[in-house]
Amino acid sequence: MPTAQASAIQPFLKESYSPEDLQKLEAILMQAGTLEFPQLSNHLFPAALALQEDTEYTGYSNCWVRDNVLVSYGLYAGGQVDKAVNCLKTLANYFIQYRHRFDRIIDGTSDPNDPMQRPHIRFGGEGLAELDQQWAHAQNDALGYFLWVFCRLIRVHDLEPTSEQMELLGLFVRTLHAIQFWEDEDSGHWEEVRKIAASSIGTATAGLLEFSQLYDERPELFPEDMKSCERVDVLEDAITRGRHALNAILPYECIQNDPQKNRKYDAALLFLIEPLQIVKGEMADTILNNVKTHLQGEFGIRRYLGDSYWCADYKEKLSPEKRTDDFSDNQAERDALLIPGQEAQWCIFDPIISVIYGRRYAESGNEADLKEQMKYFQRALSQLTPEDSRYGALKCPESYYMEHGKYVPNDITPLLWTQANLLQSVAWMKHSIGVE
Repeated sequence: MPTAQASAIQPFLKESYSPEDLQKLEAILMQAGTLEFPQLSNHLFPAALALQEDTEYTGYSNCWVRDNVLVSYGLYAGGQVDKAVNCLKTLANYFIQYRHRFDRIIDGTSDPNDPMQRPHIRFGGEGLAELDQQWAHAQNDALGYFLWVFCRLIRVHDLEPTSEQMELLGLFVRTLHAIQFWEDEDSGHWEEVRKIAASSIGTATAGLLEFSQLYDERPELFPEDMKSCERVDVLEDAITRGRHALNAILPYECIQNDPQKNRKYDAALLFLIEPLQIVKGEMADTILNNVKTHLQGEFGIRRYLGDSYWCADYKEKLSPEKRTDDFSDNQAERDALLIPGQEAQWCIFDPIISVIYGRRYAESGNEADLKEQMKYFQRALSQLTPEDSRYGALKCPESYYMEHGKYVPNDITPLLWTQANLLQSVAWMKHSIGVE
């Protein structure tokens, strides 16, 4: 059993749950605001909430495409459909406002090797405004996530698209094909050194597959020019190439020879299992085992071995303006600060692993799956901040990092992405225990 950071959570780290246990736990989390998701006036979500005056430097009051998609999906999976749909519609408006980013890549008039020419995945939320700051915007996974969730919600009739939104989805498909995402070096989930990454290829392929299913199921939504043989060929070619590239790299993240890029184990691969479900069976088992064996720590799960973001004594080694800077072109400078084994341990992964096993238990009824679901659910609960935390009690950190020899929450607390994943794990735990 893990030891909870918060004393209020410790009674819920037990061998089994009754429906009453989970109802009481959920009431405690709701009262503490652990699962609250305040939105901006236009329905978007900032990356983090209630930042202290001395943590505004993080820039996490801005909006990220990836975070907004995955927070929306977490809310959607937890039954809060309207919040999710409203956020995604605003995100679509943002992309439509800057559709020239897509058009110029498709027609070849902008250079996709310059990340500032790509669709911006980090922006000012309230005004839907691009930021002038240099940033690693080459992130094919972010585009794939949006395409995936928008098409998914249309397919199940929870989002009725406008013709302009349907045209936007077509631009996503053509842009991913134009940049040849299956062999494109992007900065991926962690916005770092550009490489050919399985986690990005898989996410983009999942989005394209969802678009293809939407095309098959609801052809009436598609304008005639999107039904042309040329456009269909682009879609099918992109899916085929994406699948082949993904299969050639998995179960690893990157197999390029460059040691700065080559990476066997990366927890971002978990998202190909859940929520995307593009990786299943033995390959999913291999990825899970790799994460557990090589990346799992006492407080959370490392993103990858050698991760220098929020390494030990990070706040003493870097000034505030440098801590969350764009290191995609000079990552070696930050990596020099890391002592191996002292990587930050993140809180976004344990609840996702719990969901993976919860889904398996629903399908198999195997008690071993339920046991693993509970184990990672309890690890996620144990990460909630203690009652005396400067961030408040029962908040969801981005990660725990080592400060003066002790692991503590980093300054990005609470992180909405962590909250959304925890929300899903609570819902799946209730499902497994039979809570209505």
